[in-house]
Amino acid sequence: MKTQPCTLALLLALLLNHSLQAQDWNSKPLFDMRAMLDESTLKIDVLQDWHEVNGPVPMRQKLISIEVSQLVPGQPYRVPVRMIVPATGKAKGFHLTGGHNLQNIERDARPLGVDLDLLRGGVGLVQTIVQVLQQSGQGELGRLADRKFVETLNPHHSIQYWGWPATLMRATTAAYAEKEHFAKGKVALSGGSKNGASPSVALIHDKRMTAVHASVSPIWDSPLRLCNEAAWKSVRAHNQRYVAQLRQGNPRINAQRLLNHGFLGGTYGPIYNNQALAAGHQWKDLQKLAEQMADNVFISRNLKSLKDRGVDLLFHPGTHDFVNFDIAWGGEHHPQIPIYLGANSGHGQRAGHPKAERGQQNKAAFLLHHFFDGVPALLDPPAVKTEVNGRRLKVTVTFKSGSRAESGRIWWMYERGPILVSSFPTTSGKR
Repeated sequence: MKTQPCTLALLLALLLNHSLQAQDWNSKPLFDMRAMLDESTLKIDVLQDWHEVNGPVPMRQKLISIEVSQLVPGQPYRVPVRMIVPATGKAKGFHLTGGHNLQNIERDARPLGVDLDLLRGGVGLVQTIVQVLQQSGQGELGRLADRKFVETLNPHHSIQYWGWPATLMRATTAAYAEKEHFAKGKVALSGGSKNGASPSVALIHDKRMTAVHASVSPIWDSPLRLCNEAAWKSVRAHNQRYVAQLRQGNPRINAQRLLNHGFLGGTYGPIYNNQALAAGHQWKDLQKLAEQMADNVFISRNLKSLKDRGVDLLFHPGTHDFVNFDIAWGGEHHPQIPIYLGANSGHGQRAGHPKAERGQQNKAAFLLHHFFDGVPALLDPPAVKTEVNGRRLKVTVTFKSGSRAESGRIWWMYERGPILVSSFPTTSGKR
C-alpha cells in the first residue's frame, strides 16, 4: 500500500513541528526571569483593595488576581494573591506560601503562630494557590496542559515543573509592585509536598528569594529521579517481590494499586512515566528530560550558588513516603544538606512514631532566625559514625563542644527497599 503524498507531507510536518518545539525550549532557560519580574504583564484585577483587619496584630490586607503566563498557547493562567502587612508602615520582606484554596483565600486571612510573630516584627505575608488547577477554577486548562506536556515533554506545559514555581515568582513581583506597602527585604518560602517542591525551584531561579523550609518534597538527583532505566527495573522487581509476600498473608491485597501508585517514583513529583511511554516516548526520552531538568529543580545541583547567595535551607523529607523514596541515597551523597527526619513521617503518616518528639517547632524557629537578628539558630547536628561487626551495629553520636542540645534519641530503619547508592551512578551537574 502506497502512502499518499499529502499524508506523507502531513506526517513530516507534524514530526518537524514536534522537533522544533523540543529545540525551542531546549535552547532557552526554563524561566525567562525578565518576564517573571515584569510588573507590567501581571494584568492585575483588584478583588479587594487595601483594608484594615482587626486581630491580635492589627493589619492591612489586599486580594488581587494576576496572570502568571500561558501554560498552553492562548490560555492565560491566573492565580489569586492575598497580601498582608502590618497596620502601619511598610512590611520589610515577607513569608510566601502557596498552600491555600479559593474558598479560604477569598476571605480575610487570620494569621496564627509564627505568622503573627512575623507581622508583629514588621514582616509581611503573601499567600497564593499552588495546587492542581481545579483548585483555582481552571480545571480545563490543567487538562490541556497535562496532555500537551505528555505529548511534547516540554516542561513549559507542566504545572509542576513550570507553572507552580512561576506562580511563586509572579506573586513576589506582585507584592513588590505595592511599593507603598512592601519594602525590599528577605523572602522566605515554606510548605509541603508540591508546596515544598515548587519553592525549591523558585529559590534556585529567583535571587529575590532567600530561604525555604520544605517538607515531604524532593531534594536531590538520585538515579530514580534521573529516570535511570536499570534503577527503575531494580526497584520494580523489589516491589513485585514485596507485594508477593503481602499477598501470601492476604490474597485480597490490590497488587496493581501498590505497583502503580501515583507517587511511586518520578523525577520531581507525581509520576508521568507511564503516560509518556504510552504516548510513544521511550525511556531514553524520559532520561534526557530528567537530566535536562536536574539543574533547574534539585537543590543538590545548586548548593554552591545558593551558599554564595546566603540562602537558608531546611528540609523535612519524611522517612516513610513514596515521594521521598531516595532518603538513603541523599544521606550518602549529600550529607551537608540540612534535614530533619521525624520518625514515621511522610504523606499520610499522621500519627508518627509513638515515642517520637511531640510539638517540634522547627519551621517557626527557622523563620524567626531567618528574619530577625538575635534569634538563636537551630541546633547543630551531631556527627554520627556507624560500624558493623558481624551481627552488631555500633553507633557513635558526637555533639560539638558547647552544644545546646539537652537530650537525644537514635532511630534506625530496617527491611527497607534497595538504596541504589553505588550501582546506578548519576550524571554530574553544577554544584
